[in-house]
Amino acid sequence: MDKFGKSPPVKRIEDSRFLTGRGRYVDDIAPADALHGFVFRSPVAHAEIAGLDVTVAREAEGVALVLTAQDLLEAGVEIGIPATLVKNRDGSMGASPERPLLARDRVRFVGEAVAMVFAETLDQARDAAELIEVDLKDLPVHTALATGGPQIHPEAPDNRAYDWAMGDEAATAAAFDSAAHTVTLKVDDNRIICNAMEPRGCYAEWDGERLHLAFNGQGVWGMKGELVRALGLDAEQVRVTNPDVGGGFGMKGMPYPEYHVCAFAARALGRPVRWMSERGEAMLTDNAGRDLTSTLELAFDADHRITGFRTETISNLGAYNSNFAQLIQSQLYSRVLTGVYHMPAIWLHVQGVYTNTTQVDAYRGAGRPEAIYALERIMDRAARELSVDPWDLRRRNFIKPDQFPYKTLVGETYDVGDFARVLDHAARRADRDGFAARRAKSEAVGLLRGQGLCYYIESILGAPSEDVKVEFTEEGGALIYVGTQSNGQGHETVFAQFLSDQTGIPTDRIAVVQGDSDRIARGGGTGGSRSVTVQTNVTLTAVAEIVEKFSAVVAEEAGVAASAVSFDDERFRAEGTNLTPTMLEVAEMARAKGRNDLLVHEATAQLPARSFPNGAHVAEVEIDPETGVVRVDRYTVVDDFGNLINPMLAEGQVHGGVVQGIGQALTERVVYDEEGQLLSASFMDYAMPRATDVPMIGFDTEPVPSTANPMGMKGCGEAGTVGALAAVANAVQDALWARGVRQADMPFTPQRVWSMLQDERPLAAE
Repeated sequence: MDKFGKSPPVKRIEDSRFLTGRGRYVDDIAPADALHGFVFRSPVAHAEIAGLDVTVAREAEGVALVLTAQDLLEAGVEIGIPATLVKNRDGSMGASPERPLLARDRVRFVGEAVAMVFAETLDQARDAAELIEVDLKDLPVHTALATGGPQIHPEAPDNRAYDWAMGDEAATAAAFDSAAHTVTLKVDDNRIICNAMEPRGCYAEWDGERLHLAFNGQGVWGMKGELVRALGLDAEQVRVTNPDVGGGFGMKGMPYPEYHVCAFAARALGRPVRWMSERGEAMLTDNAGRDLTSTLELAFDADHRITGFRTETISNLGAYNSNFAQLIQSQLYSRVLTGVYHMPAIWLHVQGVYTNTTQVDAYRGAGRPEAIYALERIMDRAARELSVDPWDLRRRNFIKPDQFPYKTLVGETYDVGDFARVLDHAARRADRDGFAARRAKSEAVGLLRGQGLCYYIESILGAPSEDVKVEFTEEGGALIYVGTQSNGQGHETVFAQFLSDQTGIPTDRIAVVQGDSDRIARGGGTGGSRSVTVQTNVTLTAVAEIVEKFSAVVAEEAGVAASAVSFDDERFRAEGTNLTPTMLEVAEMARAKGRNDLLVHEATAQLPARSFPNGAHVAEVEIDPETGVVRVDRYTVVDDFGNLINPMLAEGQVHGGVVQGIGQALTERVVYDEEGQLLSASFMDYAMPRATDVPMIGFDTEPVPSTANPMGMKGCGEAGTVGALAAVANAVQDALWARGVRQADMPFTPQRVWSMLQDERPLAAE
């Protein structure tokens, strides 16, 4: 594991414990004497709570506590979970209905938490929940992705959560009026469930003075602030930790009611409590993703250059605002909706609606995949309607290298890019020239073959500032405390490797500490592909401080001026002497001199600007027209991630993201009935992607180093999914086009694809 050069493809060091069953997940490490929590949830989607009686449940065997909204209110708990709001077109703020920790007065989706039982065993807690008596007066249900219908919140007339717009509506209209060609397409983006390998869970304990909450989230400081606010505690009284986390994908980045209620129960009882979601419970209550419909329009001049872009989008927020739903499905959605194309005029209009379903705003880069999917679908449609090559249409409209830095009409400034070079690399890697022969071979055996292209760009989001602490230990190693949080991405490897690259400390003598609000004071957590870029940026700041202060120690030891000491990423060197100590050896010198102040170094740094990973995805599918079965036969990715620390980890992230995208494209779809009951509430009904759904994924990089951070990096965590949706969808549309199918929406299940072919047979015959 010793460093042999910059950016080596090092295998993940944390995998050893994960693969041998030694991971420390929240359900593994909860205190042995912790009470078990069980949530009593609403069986209906919309109803008034006319009565709620937990008396018998409180007297059941083993029960220590049963909590309702009224109990929390009487104890002074701030019962509403806050959310980020956006401004409407008229300048007012988006709707802000209360999202209670436990339902009061009304329930608004199937699975909403109504009460929580804590007992000696999980079976006792579950049995006691059966004794809760609730009188529900059914109300009309609204599940349509549209405004109007039965009102869910008085604060949101017509169930409109927000009505947001960006751009120049008049200039865009003028561009369409004068266009030589216009293209219109309506696309649906199907709702999906995250289904992290490890469902949500937590445990909480109170020692009489301080609260400790351990939960499997994407950072600890947001949750700490929530507990301080809700429970009325001082910040010093709250410690929040994240142990190992088995997948987050954005879904675990938000606070949920169960964490607050468990924290309150632990304090009220003076005894540890624990709660772990079951899979069906997770499907009902985890923040889901996507679920929006966009009507898109492109205007072109006679040379097929884009002159205007317009979209009307409606997105489903579920029953309440979750933390960032309004923000993600409006502003974040828009940030990459202009993609990699030069667009002189745009108008983006996004509305959010409330429905009697759970919240919708997460799952692997919410905002970015939706935007790129919509844009790349209409680019593909435009190529077909204009009878031009889809690759050439994109090249013609790319922002050119000499136009950077390029400020988009939605306010983002792309620092660098060479999109045509990346696309050319993808054409070679995907063997585009050989596609015609492969299509003919498929047709010879009665199969339809299609090729789909997606060129994506995404904006690295989340807090641009991050913190780090480096501590030299008595054992002759170093600890690096990071403000981000691994959910399985390999942070322990990459952050140790980066510190090793910059200091020469062997990676096996570096330990990464994360997810503990007591051990590092601040941090932005994980989300928006931010982790590696922001964390390495601040690590550089800390290393610079260490080198400066350690140089003074070496200078004193060598009897030379500090200016005569240099550091080459492995050893210090003092001019005119043979003294060449390593970083760890200088730490021991400082310790021997009693300079303990030199053994701990903290830093805070902010990225100067965002970076913009981008790349091309090329998918090829085969379709059996007799059965509707779609098989992804070939898949190629060429990404511009800038400079990489560990290419192997980057490729692994892309592979995982592509598989998620293929899952949504081919198999995944959330279905509710007209009464708001979730019909796809188990793996019997909700189809996750399997190994047989995924081909070998070809992966290359074509780096154009970012100028937005010292290392020239661009985030990669969400890139696979961002590109996969449109690449697969465009490939399916390409295969079906010759059979007359003009509208192909995900998921491309056999039944849906077969039905498309049956519906369009007359058109294909014309």
